[in-house]
Amino acid sequence: MTAPRNLLASLPDARAQELFTTLLARPGVRIERIVSQGQVTPADAPYDQNHDEWVLLLAGAARLWFDGTGEQALVPGDALLIPARVAHRVTWTQADPPTVWLAVHLGET
Repeated sequence: MTAPRNLLASLPDARAQELFTTLLARPGVRIERIVSQGQVTPADAPYDQNHDEWVLLLAGAARLWFDGTGEQALVPGDALLIPARVAHRVTWTQADPPTVWLAVHLGET
């Protein structure tokens, strides 16, 4: 057993680049904290993952674009499942305060 960890305390400076911290990795599942400060996914390079991803926005704000459904705004507390093979991208993240995500990758190989 380990001590509790506050995912919103002592956030790293992510102004230069988005920061990914793996919190737990097991066969078929990876949980990570992502800190964004204004980063977006290039329009010509959307994510197209071969596994499901469940995301929870912990702090800040963001907008995601999904192929076939368009853009969706997220605020703290919003969670959604991104099914495998659904093209998507981040179109905006709040820089100050930082945007903090909890991402659970399911079925990742």
